[in-house]
Amino acid sequence: MLFLDFLKAYFWRFKILIISLMDYFIQILTFILIISILVVLHELGHYIPAKYFKTKVEKFYLFFDVKFSLFKKKIGETEYGIGWLPLGGYVKIAGMIDESMDTEQLKKDPEPWEFRSKPAWQRLIIMLGGVTVNFFLAWLIYSGLFFTVGDRYIPASNIKHGILVDSIGERIGLRTGDQILEIDGEKTKKFDDAMIDILLGDNITVDRNGEKITFPIPEEGIRDVLGAKGRRFLSYRTLWVVDTVIPGKPAENAGILKGDRLIAVNDKKTEYWNEFVQEISASANTSLSITLERDGREKIIDITVGEDGAIGVGPKIEDISITDDYTLLASIPAGFTETINVLTKQIKQFKIIFKPKTEAYKAVRGPIGIVDMMPARWDWMFFWSFLAMFSVWLAFVNLLPIPALDGGHVMFLLYEMISGRAPSEKVLERGQIIGFVIIMSLMAVIFGHDIWVLIQEKILNK
Repeated sequence: MLFLDFLKAYFWRFKILIISLMDYFIQILTFILIISILVVLHELGHYIPAKYFKTKVEKFYLFFDVKFSLFKKKIGETEYGIGWLPLGGYVKIAGMIDESMDTEQLKKDPEPWEFRSKPAWQRLIIMLGGVTVNFFLAWLIYSGLFFTVGDRYIPASNIKHGILVDSIGERIGLRTGDQILEIDGEKTKKFDDAMIDILLGDNITVDRNGEKITFPIPEEGIRDVLGAKGRRFLSYRTLWVVDTVIPGKPAENAGILKGDRLIAVNDKKTEYWNEFVQEISASANTSLSITLERDGREKIIDITVGEDGAIGVGPKIEDISITDDYTLLASIPAGFTETINVLTKQIKQFKIIFKPKTEAYKAVRGPIGIVDMMPARWDWMFFWSFLAMFSVWLAFVNLLPIPALDGGHVMFLLYEMISGRAPSEKVLERGQIIGFVIIMSLMAVIFGHDIWVLIQEKILNK
């Protein structure tokens, strides 16, 4: 018998391990698929105008082929391949100083098919091609989502009974029952966006007991929210209407029915779910008098709370969301607006990162952290939404004026177009080296942070 029990326990643990590995495999697969699509399309954004302007493209790679590649095939003048390091990809354009630092060709006289021989405006179009594709891809996806499934959200005007916040929300300055009116002077339309808008904002205006109050959003409050690792600090209050009565529990024994509205405990008003739960959870093994409303009439019943501080009822969750449907033509400008909205919020995130008191730098995640964000089950809505969001993010990051990124090349090209003089090859080489060191240093820090967070969450259980 002991041996059978051991086998059962071992088999159960083995089954859990297999399920966990399968979940993680799906997460990795989702991430790699998203990255692959974005990298290939981004590099096509460089490749197509380069070929259009008759510029030689020597390599087109998905992922980096450091020392060796998983696959490669030369077609015409271009070598196409897949590298083993899934951190991006590249196209190698002849006559261009890039991250490969291959300057041998530059020691020779320029050839007409080289990047350096092309007019500055053509080189600018080639360098902007990647981020342009990223932007239009996000626009296309958002437009497609609006057209096919619409835009489902909770209007801020539908929050009739005020917000519900926990201790973290209170440290920001919010109070349960507040009505959010404006964030940074802009009227809140979607309650779904309120949480992220608060994190990115400077001040918030609420209606508190009929009084309009504006207060700054404290950096320490933002720190607490980010430290909560995704825990929702903001929700909305609903009336306490019973939807579920668990058989054999105190509520059923006392005669509480589905549809009853619980409005008071020992004559203390508790018409909202959070108020009722607070009173009940603090009254384990205690007899209480509960006032409820049934069929328009008030009824008082006596009940003894269980040892677990519960009576065995579940609330009716009021669905106050709406869905905006879009025609094909209407979805196009809506998709553009959403793309700009996502881009704006991503830019604002940098404001938080550079505020030391928020400790937002601790929340920055790299590839390992992003994999952990992927769902353990395949989810098409998540896939398309994340693909669009990440495409916007790549467009923004690549436009940063850091040598080795597209934005660095654009910066030097704009200097050339404005001044009429191209930077020397030495300047371009040193810029690439500096940019490469900056990017690799940031990647090392981000990877190290990802690994440390993974150790804390998976091993130390923090």
